[in-house]
Amino acid sequence: MYIKDFKKLSKSDVDQAGGKGASLGEMTQVGIPVPPGFVILADSFEKFLDETDLNVEIDSILHSVNIKKIDTVEQASAKIQALILRAKMPKEIASDIQKFFKKLNTKFVAVRSSATAEDSASAAWAGQLDSFLNTTNKTLLENVKRCWASLFTPRAIFYRFEKKLHQQKISVAVVVQKMVQSEVSGIAFSVHPVTEDYNQLIIEAGFGLGEAIVSGSITPDSYVVEKKPLRIIDKNISVQERGLYKTSIGGSKWQAISVSKGQKQALTDAQIIKLSKIICQIEKHYNFPCDIEWAYEKGKFYIVQSRPITTLVKKK
Repeated sequence: MYIKDFKKLSKSDVDQAGGKGASLGEMTQVGIPVPPGFVILADSFEKFLDETDLNVEIDSILHSVNIKKIDTVEQASAKIQALILRAKMPKEIASDIQKFFKKLNTKFVAVRSSATAEDSASAAWAGQLDSFLNTTNKTLLENVKRCWASLFTPRAIFYRFEKKLHQQKISVAVVVQKMVQSEVSGIAFSVHPVTEDYNQLIIEAGFGLGEAIVSGSITPDSYVVEKKPLRIIDKNISVQERGLYKTSIGGSKWQAISVSKGQKQALTDAQIIKLSKIICQIEKHYNFPCDIEWAYEKGKFYIVQSRPITTLVKKK
């Protein structure tokens, strides 16, 4: 079994679906609005390495790394990534991916890496690996390989040595999910990460695709919401001059936002409350504070990721 639909995954599948994939499956199962998708399991990557005989080569290249010499990290990364991108994907896996993609019945998908050592509270791999938005059928297989290769970016190799994970087996699954063309998107924390007040959540929102906020390229609005009683207690509105939007052929690009729109609150008060309810539902299900990525399209909120907040001082 190399691929599984979100509907067949749960939080106990981290070793095969990675943190991201397992979490999306878990939320799908309990009725949280998650865009449909599937996960190319870590076994697919293992099979790819076996069939192409890359295992041994990658190991020997990693052994040449001296963490004190950054150029050795960069050289190792370039060599390993080139090997992965040049190698041919096993036929069986390639045709399975195409089959599952067809079932999604969509032109654009987001392709995201989901490391199997990821998103446990102690190892935040999230920022280390790549995502490819607005991928089309034409670039799908290539982007899956690029996700596999991103397990070996200089940052990821460095992180692996720094956290002493280089002896441990780290693999990568790939999440393929119907792309939400978000009119508004952002992140949310089910516990205020600064004040650490467990009765407050915070939502950050901006126009366009969420990558703009995640990457820090725009300053989002931020809304602080009290959970009990559910009400908005603070709003910080940012003027937004540009947003990230998809292009007709795939990929995304920056577009200017009109002054009248850019000065507006990205989410209305009613929408803030609606999203807050979903955030509380996710936190209640997991029973720990969550860091959530969300998107809003055609009147509906979608959750595209949830993981534990790793920065909170333990609750007394």
